[in-house]
Amino acid sequence: MIDLRLLREDPDRVRASQRARGEDVALVDALLSADERRRSSGVRFDELRAEQKALGKLIPKATGEEKSELLKKAGQLAADVKAADAERDAAATETQELLQRLGNLVHPDVPVGGEEDFVTLEKHGTIRDFAAEGFEPKDHLALGQILGAIDVERGAKVSGSRFYFLTGVGALLELALVNAAMAQATAAGFTPMLTPALVRPQSMAGTGFLGQAAQDVYHLPDDDLYLVGTSEVPLAAYHMDEILDADRLPLRYAGFSPCFRREAGSHGKDTRGIFRVHQFDKVEMFSYVAPEDSQAEHQRLLEWEKQWLTSLELPFRVIDVASADLGASAARKFDCEAWIPTQGKYRELTSTSDCGEFQSRRLSIRVREGKQVRPLATLNGTLCAVPRTIVAILENHQLADGSVRVPEVLRPYLGGREFLEPVSK
Repeated sequence: MIDLRLLREDPDRVRASQRARGEDVALVDALLSADERRRSSGVRFDELRAEQKALGKLIPKATGEEKSELLKKAGQLAADVKAADAERDAAATETQELLQRLGNLVHPDVPVGGEEDFVTLEKHGTIRDFAAEGFEPKDHLALGQILGAIDVERGAKVSGSRFYFLTGVGALLELALVNAAMAQATAAGFTPMLTPALVRPQSMAGTGFLGQAAQDVYHLPDDDLYLVGTSEVPLAAYHMDEILDADRLPLRYAGFSPCFRREAGSHGKDTRGIFRVHQFDKVEMFSYVAPEDSQAEHQRLLEWEKQWLTSLELPFRVIDVASADLGASAARKFDCEAWIPTQGKYRELTSTSDCGEFQSRRLSIRVREGKQVRPLATLNGTLCAVPRTIVAILENHQLADGSVRVPEVLRPYLGGREFLEPVSK
C-alpha cells in the first residue's frame, strides 16, 4: 500500500497514477474523505476521553445536586465516547479497505498505455532463418511428441485442459533448467529456498494478489488457504511482521515452487501446448533492499535475467511494460520476451518488478537504521518459468530431423548430452 502522508500531500500524483493504470480515479477522493473522517473522529474521541477522565476526578469530591448533575453528564459522556470510538473504528476500517484497493504508484518513466504500448529497450541474439536452412520449424508440441517429452492428451485426461505431463527427456530438461537456474542464482549471492505452495490470506493479500489478479488465484475455502501463482508470495511474506537490521540488506532469495493459475482471463489464448497452463514450476528471485536502492536493484535483477536467457542462447528483447499492464504491486516492470519461431513473435519468458514499499507496508516488514524504523523495498524477478522456457528452447534449437540441440549451459545437468533425439516408435 502507499503512504497515506503522500496521498494527503500530493493527491494529484496518486490520481495520475490511477489514471495511468486505467483504474478508478474516484477511489483517491473516497480514500481522502475516509482518512479525514478517521483522523477527525480520532481527535474527537481523544477530546471526549480527556473530558471523561477529568469529570471522573470531580465526581468523588462533589455532593448533593452537583454530584447528580456530574453523574448525569458522565452518563452522556460515556455514550458520546462509545459513539466516537465506533465512528473512529468504522472510518479506520473504511480507510484500510480503500487503501488496499489502491495500486502502487506508477514510476514516472513507465510508458503510459495498455498491453501494446510497451517500449522496447533492447534486443539480443539472432533470429534463425529457417527458410534459408531449408526446413519449416515445428512448434514445441510437435517437437515434444517427437522427442517423447510432452504429453498434453493424458494431461487433459487426468486433470483437464491446460495440464500436461513432461515425460522422458522433457522431465530431465525441466530438472536441468531448475538446477542451472539455481546454480546461477546461488553464484550471484541468492539464498536458495524451497517455499510453501499454500499460503494464508494475509500473505496473498499482502503481496497484492487478491485485487485485480484474484480471478486467477486458486482458493481452498475449507482451509482458507491459497495456492500460490508464484513463489514471490511466500518469499515476500517470509519476513512478515519483522524488523530487519539495515546491515542485513540486501537480502536476496531464489525460490523454487510449483505455481498455480486459473488463467481465467485467457480463454482461447495459447490453448495449444504448454505455453499457458494452470500448473508449472518456476525459479523466482526476490530482493529486500533499502528504498533508495530499489531502482539499482531492479537493473541488477534484469541483468541476471538477461544473463540467463543469453546462456540459453535464445534471441530475446527487453520491454518496459506500459502502465495499464502492470500488476497492482509493481511501480515498474521489465519483461524479457523470447522469440518463438512458429508464432513469429516475441513472448514473455521472464519479468522483474520494482514494488518499492508497497508490499512491505502491507506485510509490515521494516528495516532498522540506528533509531529509525521504516518500510523497506521489495523486488521480484522470474529467472526460469519452466514450461515457457522449454517452449523457447525446443523451437529455437530444433533441427530438421526433429532433434533439438542442447544449450551448453544445460549439458552438465543432462549427462553431457548435446542433443535431444527423437524417440523410436
